[in-house]
Formats: sequence, C-alpha cells, structure tokens
Amino acid sequence: MFHLAARAFTAVFTLSTATLIIGCGGSGDANDDVAGRGNSFPPTKNAIDDFTPGSTGDSNNASGLAKDEVRITMEVPESVAPGGELTRRNLRIVEPDTIRVYQTDQTLRELGSVEIRSRREDSGRTVIRFENGRPIGPNVVIEATYGNSRMRSLAADEDRDVKVNPFSEYLVANSLDRYSSGEFSQIMDCVNDVNGSLCLNKYVWPTLADQVHDFEIDIPGNLDVDGALALLEQRGDFARYVDAMADYALLGESSSGKIEASAANYHSVFWGVELGQTFLESSIAGSGQWGVRIAREETTTDQNGTGYVYPGMTLTSLDAFNIRVTSLASDIPYDRRALIHADGNEFFNRPAWDLNTHSSSPGAATVEDEIRLLAGRALYQSITGRGSSRIIGWTRNPYFMNAYVGGGTEQPDRVISGYFSAGKAIELRSESGELKRERTLEDHYLSVFELNLLRKEGFERQKLDGRNYNVAYLSTRMGDESQPFVVESGVGVWQISGPSVTQTMATTTLRRDNTGNVTVSVPADNPSQRDANWVISERQSRVYDPNSGNRIVSNGRLNLDRDSASGLDEKPDIAVGASTPNGSLMAFNLDTNAIGDGILVAAEQANASPPSQGRYRLQGVGLGMEQVSNRLMHFDNALLVIESSGSARLEGRTLEVVHQVNAESVSTPQAQSPGTVSLAYTASNTGATTFSAGSLTLDGFFTSDQDQFFLQLRQTEGQEEVLGLLMATRLPE
Repeated sequence: MFHLAARAFTAVFTLSTATLIIGCGGSGDANDDVAGRGNSFPPTKNAIDDFTPGSTGDSNNASGLAKDEVRITMEVPESVAPGGELTRRNLRIVEPDTIRVYQTDQTLRELGSVEIRSRREDSGRTVIRFENGRPIGPNVVIEATYGNSRMRSLAADEDRDVKVNPFSEYLVANSLDRYSSGEFSQIMDCVNDVNGSLCLNKYVWPTLADQVHDFEIDIPGNLDVDGALALLEQRGDFARYVDAMADYALLGESSSGKIEASAANYHSVFWGVELGQTFLESSIAGSGQWGVRIAREETTTDQNGTGYVYPGMTLTSLDAFNIRVTSLASDIPYDRRALIHADGNEFFNRPAWDLNTHSSSPGAATVEDEIRLLAGRALYQSITGRGSSRIIGWTRNPYFMNAYVGGGTEQPDRVISGYFSAGKAIELRSESGELKRERTLEDHYLSVFELNLLRKEGFERQKLDGRNYNVAYLSTRMGDESQPFVVESGVGVWQISGPSVTQTMATTTLRRDNTGNVTVSVPADNPSQRDANWVISERQSRVYDPNSGNRIVSNGRLNLDRDSASGLDEKPDIAVGASTPNGSLMAFNLDTNAIGDGILVAAEQANASPPSQGRYRLQGVGLGMEQVSNRLMHFDNALLVIESSGSARLEGRTLEVVHQVNAESVSTPQAQSPGTVSLAYTASNTGATTFSAGSLTLDGFFTSDQDQFFLQLRQTEGQEEVLGLLMATRLPE
C-alpha cells in the first residue's frame, strides 16, 4: 500500500511558481471557446475500456511514471465539454487549459508554491514530478481549469493517477474546511512525523484521494460542475464516506494500536440484502428489485487441480521501523437471488445467479483502543458470464469500516460489522482482449452483515455440548406464487446436548402478497412456528499444505441439519456456519425453502448482570413495505446509549433507499438523521434484552462480555411495516 515505484526520469522543465499554461487562449466567454472544441487523446488507458476483475473501479493509469511523479487527467461533466472523450460515470476527458499546484490549509487559501517539474506525454496528459517528494497530506492541491470550470484534487492520490473531476473537487471542498486550525496542524504533525514516531493515519489521505474515484455515481449530462457537486452532496453514502474518512484522519497515535499476531485468519459469515433497479429486460426496465446474497464455498478446477475457497478474512500485522500497521483483506464467494417488483404488482423471480465474489483489496487499518477496527475499504470488481452471450461486470463502491474486534488483542476471536455499499451491474463487450463497458443493467444498494470468526485447527463440536445460547435471525423468501416476498425474523434460545440442538423461537413475519398487500404475523399468531430439533456438526475444510497437498481439518466451520450430519461436500439441510474457538459465538448462513436465505447469530447465554451504561455503535438493516413502496433502511453507525438499568436512547442515523412501485422509481441512498428516541430498557442475567418506544421494539440479547447486542427491529410507521436485524457493539469510553 505504501510502496512508490522508482524509475529513471528526465524532466522537460522546472517550475517553482507552479502554474502551467496547457491550452490555447481566445477572446469572449471561455465556455463559448470550449463548447465546440474537440478533446481527442491518442490511445491511452480509459476506465471505460478497462473493466477487469480483481481491481477497483478506478482504472490505474500510473504506468511509466518515475518516483514522485503523478499523471493528471481532467474529467468534466458532459455539458462542459460535449466533445470530450467519454469515460466512466458519464464524464468527459479534456485537456485542461491550466494546471496549478500550490500549498494550502483548512481555509483552502493559496499559501505558497511547490517545487515541481513537468512534462507532457504523447497522450496529451501532463506528468508532474515533486522535487521534494510526493505529498501524502492534504496540504498540496492540484488545480485545473477548462473554460470557466475550475476543479481541484489532492496531490496525495495513492496510485499517482490523479483525476481532477467533480469527485476530487468535492473531497477538497468538503473535507478540509471542517477542521479547525488546531486540528489541521494535528493532521500535518502526523503527516510530517514531528515527534519522530511514524503516525499511521498520515496514510488516510492517499487512500481517500484514491478511493473517491471508485464510486460508481453517474453525473447527468445536463449538470455543470456546481450541479455535479450538489448531486454528490445528496448521495448519502458518498458524502458520509468522505466525512468518516476525514474524522478518521484525526485519530491520534496514542489511541491506536494493532493486532499483535503476525496473522489471523477468519471464517466469514456474510449476508447482504439489497434494493435496487433493473434495466436488464426492456419490457420491465426501471422496475424495483429486492435481492439477497449469502456466503458460499467455491470449488475451482484448472490444469493444476482443484482448489477450495472458503469465505474468509485475514488480518496481518506489521511492526517494523516503528510502523504499527494492521492490514486486512477478504474473499467471500456468494450466491445471489433477486425478485423484480414491477408496476401493477407484477413479480418476476430470478433464480440463483452464477456464483460471484465479494472481495476487498488489502489495505491498512487502525485498531482503536483495542476494540474498534477502522479503515476505508475498496472492493474489487468481478465478472460473471465470461465466454457467454452476456458478460456482466459487477462494481462495488467503497465503504468506511467501523468494526468491533473482541476476544483478545493477540488474536481476536471475532471481527463483526455492518456496512453499506452501492454498485452496478454493467454489460460488457469483449473486443481485442479488452472488456469495454456498455449499458448499465442494474443499480443495487446493499446492506451487509459480516461476522468474521477466528479459524483454529482442532476445533471440536463437543465444545458446544451442554451449553445454552440466545439466538436471533433474519431471512428473506422470494418467488412464491401467492406471497412473492417474505421477511422473517426470530428471537429465541438454543439448548445443545451432544449433537442435538433444541430451538425455541418466537417469530415475526412480514409478507407482501401477489396483489401488493402487506401483512404482519407476530409470535402470538404462530407461537411454535420455528420451534425445532436440529443436528449440529463440524464441517471440515481442505487446507493446502505445500508438503503434503490438501489436508482435511476441523477449524471451526459448522453444519446445521434436520436429522443427520452432512458430509464433507454435501449441502446441509439448514445452514453452514462457524464458531469462535471457545464456542461462545456462532453465526450461520441460513438456506432453506421454509425459512429462506438469511443470517442467524447464536451467543452463549450471558450469566452476567446486564450493562447499566455504555455507548454502542448500532449497525444493521430494516426492510420496510407498504402498499405502494418498498424501503431499505441501513443503520449507518447510529448510536445506542444505555443510560441506566432502565433507560436508553437511540440517536438515529440511516441510509435509505425507497422504491415507488407505481412510478417505477428507486431513489439513490439518502442520508437521514431522524433525531434521538428515548427508550425503555429491560434485560435479564441470561442476556435477554428489550428496548422499546411506542411501536418501535428492539428485542434480542447481549453477550457475556456486555460488548455486543444482537437485536430484532420491529416498527410500524404509518402504513409501513418494518422488520430487521441490528448489531450494537461497544465504543471506546
């Protein structure tokens, strides 16, 4: 992440005033001059022709750069340069009239020049070399103009492929001025290491400057730069990501730490629910679409043999030259199902898609006060249908991770979080070995539960024997002829004796029938609907050993079946899951016709006094339905505060996506802060917990360490019924 490639380089000329006059001048209004001007560059990398799996959405155009060089590409809205070269997000590549480089502070004033050299490539792009080393802080800005349009970018872009466009301008204009002069000085002290010890969070800025360009947000052709900035401000996921990363940069070295183990590997239990819009079939283009994703094992076969991919995450620690870094990466194969809800309450069920993958690029993270893992996460693109008549590229927007880590600092036994990531499905065309972007097939907005539980060889199912667990789950069922979309959630208890699980479960079900009507069944309607007797067993894994090939081991994965344990390569009846090494926390991906596709969390009963105070990060999802609309409500780092043994408060903070059925419209994610709700709070020594206010009920349990809650969300808001699942994890005091 922190490596800069070094190559030989010859400068064309040196500047200390840092203003480059690139284009030609003229009389009259500058926009009149550029309106008809062509901006055709010789062949070079363009993200519209560079869709590759295993990369993020922002095409890296840093080849051929020497050390401390950056390449500059200006991208403007279509209305500014209709003749510009089309690139992704409906922007146009243009040759800037001027480029300026200068120092600034939180006021965005020009404070001084920067020693640079500049050269112009055959492609028409400008390359700048920083004579005193490439900046990695927010105090150096690259400003480009085209006609009357002026935009800026931080020089600290991680991949050195500096794009000056509305996304970079939003970052400059909306992050630096949030700081006081003292805070900005604190940030620059970190960047400059004035105290002699390396401050990890200096690397926030290269990451942030790079990752804003991974967002797949199209800029309408009729907008100018100001209109584009206003649109980005309204995109709640983008604006909040920038805000969260800017706050992250203020985290002091004294409050951050690292995972002490050199490496820790985790099983990932991943469940995501999405609401979006489909354009795949012309007859129902624009219709809303629910979707669900659950983690899967993946088997791959090639000339070298068969490989096995189990959903997982790795944390790796580095501690050299006083660098305190925790790096993380994940690879989660998943299945996806979707249901189209068209105007007139027509429903079209889509069976499981090709196995896809949800993977994050390796990158640095910070452990705050030993319990929070913080990072800006970039997600890789993926491709399905390669070699078929329809090749689909999948993009995923970055997100800010604020995860809970628990169970020890040497090797935490859990990393759990909820997050939101939007994305697109894009039709791809293969041409001369390149995959070129065509039309957008889907916009999707995804709320994710991700529980990562430590892998440890030698795990035995007997660790679970004789223990009682509190349990909560959330699932969806799609495609039934009379009830096309069903959301189900339960809160209950497991008693484990040997391989047998006795489940007692109170279940709430939210349904939409084929006429569009929405109904709710509460536990009193079906008091024993999900009471059951199941079988739990070890689900072994194949682990590659360079000396002996694949070994079959038990390392924490589990099966849930109805009557008898599934074999090594068999699909269990109920769920695949995993456990922490000590058996205190389990999570499962539910996959049955009766219950649906979902996530289930089981924590050993607390046997402890309930917490009477504490601040908890609240993450999770609520699914809302009424006659004419659907709503996905993601709890975006809201706050649950326990004030006493009987009272609490909820400080709401959500991202919301609304599908208006009759209008066949789906909103982009909107940031909502509905205010503070006072809650009545009750809890028992077994961990059972309820928070309530009016029609809002959060019913679930806390873990024995009092650091985590898992809660079923139930609410009626006017004509809308809402059902969901939340996780609340402790924040540093």
